[in-house]
Amino acid sequence: MNQEKISQLRSALSQNHADLAYVTDPGHIAYLSGYASDPHERILALFIPVDGDPFLFTPALEVEDAQNSSWPYDVLGYLDSENPWQMIQSAINDRYGKPAKMALEKNALTVDRFELLQKMFPQCDFSFDLTPTLQKLMLIKTEAEIQTMLEAGNWADVAFEIGFAAVKEGAQEAEIVAEIEYQLKRRGVSHMSFDTMVLAGTNAASPHGEPGKNTVKPHELVLFDLGTIWNGYCSDATRTVAFKEPTAFQREIYELTLNAQLTAEKAVRPGVTAAQLDQIARDVITEAGYGEYFNHRLGHGIGTTVHEFPSLVAGNDLVIEEGMCFSLEPGIYIPGKVGVRIEDCVYVTSDGCVPFTKTDKQLIVLD
Repeated sequence: MNQEKISQLRSALSQNHADLAYVTDPGHIAYLSGYASDPHERILALFIPVDGDPFLFTPALEVEDAQNSSWPYDVLGYLDSENPWQMIQSAINDRYGKPAKMALEKNALTVDRFELLQKMFPQCDFSFDLTPTLQKLMLIKTEAEIQTMLEAGNWADVAFEIGFAAVKEGAQEAEIVAEIEYQLKRRGVSHMSFDTMVLAGTNAASPHGEPGKNTVKPHELVLFDLGTIWNGYCSDATRTVAFKEPTAFQREIYELTLNAQLTAEKAVRPGVTAAQLDQIARDVITEAGYGEYFNHRLGHGIGTTVHEFPSLVAGNDLVIEEGMCFSLEPGIYIPGKVGVRIEDCVYVTSDGCVPFTKTDKQLIVLD
């Protein structure tokens, strides 16, 4: 449990005259409570009052796991046959009285659940959006968090080694994905931080392509985008390699993407803005005539979830601070021809940044 962050959240509640916070997002619940779960369609919730003890609300089948986690307070559970909202209403009223103002994660709570809350607490003010508060609480990582993320990054490097070794002529993208995840599970890494991507040839020109039966062919590039979860924290990295000697054009696009990535990495330091970092990488690609093919933001935050605040994108004037963690992932995607992305997630130091992943970014040619 993160008692310090819960105390900071309580301070935000007090400053905004709110009685209670309802935390919905499973990643945020894990960050604050120490209990990680994917509830699927069931309700998982963390209720934190401005005064008094908080409580977790979970499906009945998860109560024991939650009690055995680092969470020291009450855990209430509900059976599938029970009405969870009536139980939530009773628990809140019994513990804290009828709240006049409840803070919600407006970017995480579904409309139907919000309407049910309104019915349970018809006199309650739900105007305080908890999302920006939580984003700021999670923005600066502690040394312990960074050490955990370095270990997650180390396992991503292991995943690259496994994946590169599986590249051979005729190998299907999905087969390489399966080999990576199987070998990691054998080593004790049971969860990827997102669906592993292996895209060969022109398939790599789709930034969010789906690995399938497409096979590896000589003189093509193969894009690997992957990450692992280690003790609740994520890694995320991308490498693009060549199978057999690449063409001059493929190498040109690769070197340009690498230059953009390294230029942005060298520019990271406290005081620069998120938008400036995006522009620095984008200018490298645009000046070479390929700006239209870099069609996404430079990066995103990372921590207990693989995509967190902030977004490194044009228009975001957030000032970078020591302890922030985010991706740097420029890409060039020319449909029908080639796709290259190179990505490391980094943590910001007092005078620069350090990547969580160490796999070589110079073009690797596999034989």
